[in-house]
Amino acid sequence: CFSCFEMLQFSLNGQGMAFSLSERQVLGIHGLLPPKVETQDLQAMQVRTYFKYLLTSSFSPRYIYLMGIQERNERLFYRVLMEDIEELMPIVYTPTVGLACTHYGHIFRRPKGLFISILDKGHIRSILDNWPETNVSAVVVTDGERILGLGDLGVYGMGIPVGKLCLYTACAGIRPEKCLPVVIDVGTNNETLLKDPLYMGLYQERDRSQAYDDLIDEFMEAVVEKYGQDTLIQFEDFGNHNAFRFLRKYREKYCTFNDDIQGTAAVALAGLLAAQRAIGKPITEHRVLFLGAGEAALGIANLIVMAMIEKGMTQAEAREKIWLYDKDGLLVKGRSQETDSNQEAFVHDSPGTVQTFLDAVNTLKPTAIIGAGRLFTHDVIKTMGTLNERPVIFALSNPTNKAECTAEDAYTLTDGRCLFASGSPFGPVTLNDGRVYTPGQGNNAYIFPGVALAVVLSGVRHISDTVFLEATLAEQLTDKELKEGRLYPPLSNIREVSLQMAVKVVEFVYANGMAFRYPEPMDKEGFVRATVWDTEYDSFEPDTYDWPGVNFSPKK
Repeated sequence: CFSCFEMLQFSLNGQGMAFSLSERQVLGIHGLLPPKVETQDLQAMQVRTYFKYLLTSSFSPRYIYLMGIQERNERLFYRVLMEDIEELMPIVYTPTVGLACTHYGHIFRRPKGLFISILDKGHIRSILDNWPETNVSAVVVTDGERILGLGDLGVYGMGIPVGKLCLYTACAGIRPEKCLPVVIDVGTNNETLLKDPLYMGLYQERDRSQAYDDLIDEFMEAVVEKYGQDTLIQFEDFGNHNAFRFLRKYREKYCTFNDDIQGTAAVALAGLLAAQRAIGKPITEHRVLFLGAGEAALGIANLIVMAMIEKGMTQAEAREKIWLYDKDGLLVKGRSQETDSNQEAFVHDSPGTVQTFLDAVNTLKPTAIIGAGRLFTHDVIKTMGTLNERPVIFALSNPTNKAECTAEDAYTLTDGRCLFASGSPFGPVTLNDGRVYTPGQGNNAYIFPGVALAVVLSGVRHISDTVFLEATLAEQLTDKELKEGRLYPPLSNIREVSLQMAVKVVEFVYANGMAFRYPEPMDKEGFVRATVWDTEYDSFEPDTYDWPGVNFSPKK
């Protein structure tokens, strides 16, 4: 006898998104499908469109193939991913996952994760009850408003939680059935999607009323009520304003973090600390100029300030080392454009006339530039090379075509002297004299899987920023890797990197009274490694065994 969920998954008498709202509710599958109810005519059109799409699209068929393996044989999928993660991570995560989100309606095969719409307000707990796994430890949730550098993709943002949780398992060994991807559909302001007959979400503009906040409140309460107070809830790709607002609102009440703010900050700080090893300049001597002043930039800036304070600076001294340049120019006192309350700590007195980002570089003479917008021009890179013997250039925007500059530009225009990292991968760069540099990828995947594993195992209920200050990578880099131009360990080592980070964070949270799972394990490393999920198939045979030497015949 198949459950309703199995009927949906394996299409036994199923009809996909053609189930009516009442059928979904009666069958217990509401929330397991995107919100839209389709007709068979529309489904037929989708099939024909998909056929044409396969003939004309440049989108990687490898993503579709890999996700198909995940649907059919999860253990095999993770074995292949783990054994060749350096090649396959860019397929299941950035940059390909961004393209997958934009093409979601064309490549949709089987639903993954939980879809909650604003029309479900008041009924979120019943939707969680429809999810077949009852022992969830980690939730990744998005509302699809700011997917990577691609903007508002609405319900198509589901690709991000799915991709993130793939890395929870592949990198840190968290059991896949303990992970729940969620998209919250409150509409989209993407006019292209609102006019697309294949779009799978609500055909309405984003709801920005109090109902939106009430929906998120209800979601948080329902998750904790269903799965427990120590359930990890990771916020992903919310719009800037909501990202900061929800982090402030929930961080002391729930076990939650925002990867765009805190995970990005930790990986950027890890790169700066690795650069410190390479050039011998302590972090307190850096002056950092950000291109962008959104959630990623502010998260990095705040964590750098914390690191500087830890090295003996005052908060005011540390903040003076940080400058931000956004679409309206340098953040300075008295400029006509309003600044967000989250930015106020980094608003300084004007250093003089600054009209362009290049002007800001020439005036402020930063040792490091960290970007979130494609303005690292040739002139900017050359100027950084003139001002610094070893300039630090972090082009962290995703996906690859949104990066501030290419690795080739950074190395070529500084004669190989720069310390470069990017958000999405670039290949090795060979200079004219034959020197080869391997760019570091400042990928959040170095941070969030290990932190998540530690948090889940130790029963942390509130995640402090100090946890992310602890999540450093510099000590895991070899001198040889630094000479190759790497600021991060090779992705091929990311499982071991994640486990070592988890051990370090577990030690930290128990030492600082943040852990609530007792008794405290004495051997923290053994504790972490013993929990790691492996891809070996389970045996479905019952416990059978022989009784050797037993004689069942009566004595003669």
